[in-house]
Amino acid sequence: MKKLNSLFAGILVIILLLFIGVGQLERASGMAGADTLTIYNWGDYIDPALIKAFEKETGYKVNYETFDSNEAMFTKIQQGGTAYDITIPSEYMIQKMIKEEMLLPIDHSKLKGLENIDERFLNLDFDPSNQYSIPYFWGTLGIIYNDKFINEEEMQEWDDLWRPELKDNLMLIDGAREVIGLSLNSLGCSLNSKDDRELFEASKKLNSLTTNVKAIVADEIKMYMINEESAAAVSFSGEAAEMLDGNEHLHYVIPSQGSNLWFDNIVIPKTAKNVQGAYDFINFMLKPENAAQNAEYIGYSTPNKKAKALLPEEISEDEQFYPSDETISRLEVYEDLGQEYLGIYNDLFLEFKMYRK
Repeated sequence: MKKLNSLFAGILVIILLLFIGVGQLERASGMAGADTLTIYNWGDYIDPALIKAFEKETGYKVNYETFDSNEAMFTKIQQGGTAYDITIPSEYMIQKMIKEEMLLPIDHSKLKGLENIDERFLNLDFDPSNQYSIPYFWGTLGIIYNDKFINEEEMQEWDDLWRPELKDNLMLIDGAREVIGLSLNSLGCSLNSKDDRELFEASKKLNSLTTNVKAIVADEIKMYMINEESAAAVSFSGEAAEMLDGNEHLHYVIPSQGSNLWFDNIVIPKTAKNVQGAYDFINFMLKPENAAQNAEYIGYSTPNKKAKALLPEEISEDEQFYPSDETISRLEVYEDLGQEYLGIYNDLFLEFKMYRK
């Protein structure tokens, strides 16, 4: 009987250990359910103080993971493994995720504060009626230049990047859509072009820019420009805002030849384990005071009109980062190009980077 009792005790211990192990595994992979919210976001794309405030207000434990590209985010969610409750893709990737049926429809009856969002940023082509996504941040792609090396009138258009005075003195963001797109815009073409002739001409023109390019990098652009290691750069408006804060000689320009108008929106993946928590987070970020705090911390433009009204005037009235409707009318949103043309853009960009060597 003692042996039998020992056997039963051993089995119970094993079951208990397995139960604990599964619980730990679920927590580690973002699957702890109702008590945990697992967020998948761009790096440094939310004020950490807001995460702490959300946890305190709701009682949730937030698991926060980051990605460095829409494509990396898409692949990880598609492959499964981690059940993310929230992620924040860009517009063309949202369009793709909708097509792939990877997102849950948004129940607008559960939203509190959607009326705070500027109507200009709702019901856009990539997500009509905001059926799958809620605006988070928006911005533009443009040129940052240092007035110690370049005069204002010499750096207003994409074509100015080809100036011989910029030899080995230009930084480019490491993105195929951005770099191929600016060359297309400089030729008067759409940055969503699927015209093979236009893409050939854009690639040819881009290759002639190589003598000016000092580096093709990502976040390092901010440090290089603040430290005056380059005269000009191409990057996003939020990155530019941080650069301008760090060096009074830097300026940001949106070329009138056209550029990218981008949107990052909150979505709920179909694999989410804590859907209620996802709605709680969305509603938390729709509050004007939270959206304003986030915008001031990150530097990107908030789509929340009530939050914008709370920002200091030197931010909310700065047309470099809150451009006029006239400027916005010249900008384009990235579209989902489809697998074939996405591959072509990536190949052309890779050829450009190899051509430099």
